[in-house]
Amino acid sequence: MAETVASHRELLLEVLAEQDDVLMNKYFEGEELTTEELYAALRKGTLALKVFPVLGGDSRSAMAKTLLDYITICLPSPVDIASVKGVHPKTGEEVERHANEEEPFSSLVFKIVNDSHIGTLSYFRVYSGKIEAGTYVLNSTRNIRERVSRLVLMHADDREDVPFLKAGDIGAIVGLKDSTTGDTLCDESKPVILEKITFAEPVVSEAIEPATKSDEEKLTDALGRLVKEDPTFRVSTNQETGQTIISGMGELHLEIIVDRLKREFNVAANVGKPQVAYRETIRKVNDRAEGRYVKQSGGKGQYGHCWLKLEPNEVGKGFEFFNEIKGGSIPREYIAPIQKGVEEAMKSGVVAGYPVVDVKVTVFDGSYHEVDSSESAFKIAGSMAFKDGCRSANPVLLEPVMKVEVEMPDQYMGDVTGSLSSKRGQIQGSESLGNGISKIDAIVPLSELFGYTSELRSITSGRGSANIEPSHYADVPKNVADEVAGKK
Repeated sequence: MAETVASHRELLLEVLAEQDDVLMNKYFEGEELTTEELYAALRKGTLALKVFPVLGGDSRSAMAKTLLDYITICLPSPVDIASVKGVHPKTGEEVERHANEEEPFSSLVFKIVNDSHIGTLSYFRVYSGKIEAGTYVLNSTRNIRERVSRLVLMHADDREDVPFLKAGDIGAIVGLKDSTTGDTLCDESKPVILEKITFAEPVVSEAIEPATKSDEEKLTDALGRLVKEDPTFRVSTNQETGQTIISGMGELHLEIIVDRLKREFNVAANVGKPQVAYRETIRKVNDRAEGRYVKQSGGKGQYGHCWLKLEPNEVGKGFEFFNEIKGGSIPREYIAPIQKGVEEAMKSGVVAGYPVVDVKVTVFDGSYHEVDSSESAFKIAGSMAFKDGCRSANPVLLEPVMKVEVEMPDQYMGDVTGSLSSKRGQIQGSESLGNGISKIDAIVPLSELFGYTSELRSITSGRGSANIEPSHYADVPKNVADEVAGKK
């Protein structure tokens, strides 16, 4: 293969020579290009997004060192990139931090790992300044003070204790109590909040319980530690049934969680059937929703009365509350309880009892009683008005819809397309990837996808694979919504 290798190397040299005029002249004059010159050209081309290095290898070759070497050669170092921008936690003004150890300290926690020997390891990247072991830092995201007991550099599973870390370094802090993924750690005297990491909302839930009574306490502790590690994993308690509910990004996500409980924490657990995280919203405006709570019981009574306007909000905007009370028909101190009552009512919608999302609520009128009015009365009135208003605002059930990519041999394309269509799936497109392999893109409701990977294996004789990720929430067809409401 010597001739083939030589011809391909010549092509590579030509591309690299094009990255620099001096190098190009040298190349055309037939001079030998040194390794250092080629590396410099490779870096220049990569940083300009004109060259995209690809490394070949497999699990039997020592790829890790080669990969790290080329990261160092090709990719920008912290000083090669622009300054990082954040905001001041109190004023909201933009703050800039440069990769310089003379600047105030700022860093971002990007991963939490529970180590069985030393406890919590918080991986973080230092954007500016310097951090020393044994000092205190400010978690500006949560406005709490944290002690940096130990600093370590991580070399795979090996830890190297270091006295300090500076701008550009990636390391870990041992034993932070309350900091989690996405939090900013910074200088107490020069606070800043860096880029926030946005995590997707869980779309699958299932009940979990310890296999034995003795595992109960261990399960609670283990779930707490896993929640701290993984921001897309949630644990809650169903107030009606008393069950512990775990929620995640898909069936596989929760399967891995349960496996880790057994493997890492030695906790055996039983899980129920996965449940879909449905949501509810409204599709019409209701501009006169009344909530009136009056109770007389001998002594001091209860009186709360408000009028609300309910409107659909933009998708993803969530809940917004506005106060348009004029003339003091409701005293100022009762506005917040009305909002709280609405927020509590939103936790359980009117279609099937699922949380309500993307609504705008405006309180515009009402009345009060000098003696009998109280915060609790207005809270109940707000809740009543919202529930009643929703019923007249065309409430709908929303379901999570997943983006599905399926790759399979060409001969199974018809069967896979039929299978996806039978699951209320919408085929977005298909393409041939060559070598007898095709790809189908579709969007499919999550409720139809439980067990789909097993079904796909069966359809394609084990030769198909699917990539499933959350896409958006969409209205549930009425017949399906009635079925879901009946089960709730």
